Amino acid sequence: MGSTWGNAIKIFIFGESHGAGIGVVIDGFPSGVPYDEAFVLREMERRAPGRNKQSTQRKEADKPVIQSGIYNGKTTGTPICALIQNTNQHSNDYAALAAQPRPGHADYTGMVRYHGCNDPRGGGHFSGRLTAPLVFAGALCKLWLKTQGVTVGSHIQSIAQIQDMPFDDVDVPVSQLETLRNADYPVNNPRALDAMLAAIEEAREAQDSVGGVIECAAVGLPAGIGSPMLDTVESRLSSILFAVPAVKGVEFGAGFAFAALRGSHANDTLYQDGDTVKTETNNNGGINGGITNGMPLIVRVCIKPTPSISAVQQTLNIQTGKVEPLSIHGRHDPCIVTRAAPVVEAACAVALADLLREANGYA
Repeated sequence: MGSTWGNAIKIFIFGESHGAGIGVVIDGFPSGVPYDEAFVLREMERRAPGRNKQSTQRKEADKPVIQSGIYNGKTTGTPICALIQNTNQHSNDYAALAAQPRPGHADYTGMVRYHGCNDPRGGGHFSGRLTAPLVFAGALCKLWLKTQGVTVGSHIQSIAQIQDMPFDDVDVPVSQLETLRNADYPVNNPRALDAMLAAIEEAREAQDSVGGVIECAAVGLPAGIGSPMLDTVESRLSSILFAVPAVKGVEFGAGFAFAALRGSHANDTLYQDGDTVKTETNNNGGINGGITNGMPLIVRVCIKPTPSISAVQQTLNIQTGKVEPLSIHGRHDPCIVTRAAPVVEAACAVALADLLREANGYA
């Protein structure tokens, strides 16, 4: 079942972009966690469309309506269900696309997989709109992780060719992650942000789009979480991160930069700091052998350029069998990276909460 994920904490995401609504069911979530509605709504707002000209002008309140699992302000331990209404669809924008699958989208593969019965409007179940319930699930997991001393946060590492200042991977302060979470654009270097926004605007004016990278950190994780070989921390995180539409690459620590290093530079030397074992560097991103080592977990996620662009493209017409021009209408982001940080954080938070619960014997 492609829309269900998790072992100790399971999430089930449902709905379509232009259906009546979307939502999530979370099973296995701990009982007694206070439901901080202001925090959850802020997380939803960070992802929500229509907040600036760098995002689609489809405006949705994205306020989750709790159906079950929360009572008297706390989680009950039974399945949590939240619904998010779709209120601002322009379905007619997609009427002409049934015969012309959009390049870079799941129109063709979804049609083949579901024998033409899928809902193609706005991408249907393949749409980035489905990241809203994922952010809700991630917000709840962040609340529980906080009680365990774990904080998850991120920043925009790059947009187009413009780079932000990376995290100090051996020391990521919680205060830095909180500052980024409350920023309209989570970057460490304001001058980099100015250049990023200029690159997005240039792409928008050219009826095109740009992609980028989100760097995410989790601090406070104890050593010894995860399993080797076929069920590693990397594989669990990657499996849910690749569920986010437009994610095309995931790397941990130095990632692909390892290929250019010698072992003497790549290895992280261990030392004792009081009662804690640490490493002088963190090229492995807080994970060895698929198991956390107590250092900050560092993961970077590549987001491809938004495939829906206003410029005329060429694509196959399924009905005529010919390649014909395609004009995509509707409301689309010239860059989805500016809204991707809370989604990447949410995916990581769900995975880490699942791993921690599992390590504590709740699987």
